[in-house]
Amino acid sequence: MVFRGRYPRSLDPKGRLTLPPEFRDAITAQHAGRGTTEGGSSTAPAPGSFVLTTYDGCLVAFSWNDWTALEEKFMRIPNPSPRVRAFRRLIIGGAETQTPDAHGRILLSPDHRAYAGLDREATVLGLVDRFEIWNPAALRASMAADNLEGVTEELAASGIDFSL
Repeated sequence: MVFRGRYPRSLDPKGRLTLPPEFRDAITAQHAGRGTTEGGSSTAPAPGSFVLTTYDGCLVAFSWNDWTALEEKFMRIPNPSPRVRAFRRLIIGGAETQTPDAHGRILLSPDHRAYAGLDREATVLGLVDRFEIWNPAALRASMAADNLEGVTEELAASGIDFSL
């Protein structure tokens, strides 16, 4: 499953957003051939479902498997600090399961729309293993030149050579 690209979208008056067809295909493909767990329960609520949560001023979509792995990691923290508890409230407390309808639309809750500042326009941004839903102006601000200063050096320190 790979998400790439930037897609401008409009929200309808009910707060529905149509996902790019490539993203719907990637979400659906992750469920192909999937069965049930040892206890007999389904590994996801419905084929094509994913988890949408709040983070970094936008909405972030995780595959069902990636999301459950993240939840398990949070559960293993024996005595989290107040900062980790607050972060957990933001991420896990802001999570909602989404399943696109027959037209590829998802209904963004009022809380999600308010958190991300979404009104009529949105940008869906693919980030390989997940995608984000942004207010277009907030996305442009996040990618401003002053926010990207020194990023190539930081990437190089992480082992990613991005010299062009």
